[in-house]
Amino acid sequence: MEDLHKNQLLIFNLLKENQDNPLTIRQIQMDLDISSPSVVLHHIQKLENKGYLKRNPNNPRDYQIFLSPERPIIYINYYGYAQCGSNGTFLDGNPLDRIPVASKLLKFSTNEAFMVKARGNSMKPQINEGDLIIAKKSKIAKNNDIVVCVLDNKVLVKKYFRLHDTVTLISLNSNEHPPIIVNENFIIEGIVKNVLSYN
Repeated sequence: MEDLHKNQLLIFNLLKENQDNPLTIRQIQMDLDISSPSVVLHHIQKLENKGYLKRNPNNPRDYQIFLSPERPIIYINYYGYAQCGSNGTFLDGNPLDRIPVASKLLKFSTNEAFMVKARGNSMKPQINEGDLIIAKKSKIAKNNDIVVCVLDNKVLVKKYFRLHDTVTLISLNSNEHPPIIVNENFIIEGIVKNVLSYN
């Protein structure tokens, strides 16, 4: 960590100590007696650029610390096609390939990432046939998350919605694809985080 400025090292150590109770920029400023929040933000951005930190752009208190800088190119396990329609293939845990991507695309740890390719048109216009989908491994989802899931041994990409004990999988292209009420043969594999379009 010899490439870190004194304040960057102080911020890094403070963030690492408080991962279970993430701090705001204002709290970091006060704890370290730094002159202004903008100076804290500047050093946080430098930590990101140097690969020691990843932040969720939608939630500044959601971040991950890396003890050694993450490489600029990472490899993500690729599992083939996921159906954006009525059928699909089973995500069996055996990757078909490992695809190189820029680590800056991910706002979460690389070892939580996996990739599938979209097939079908049920998630248009957000996800099109042939798009590569990067998802974060998770067995739970919030309402309106787009998930990669397994239903009756078929891998699907759908919007998740739960009301009481009923889970519904919703297509964005709802004119052609009606909602699916799930049964007990349902597993969430991950939450869609990035879509790489080649169309």
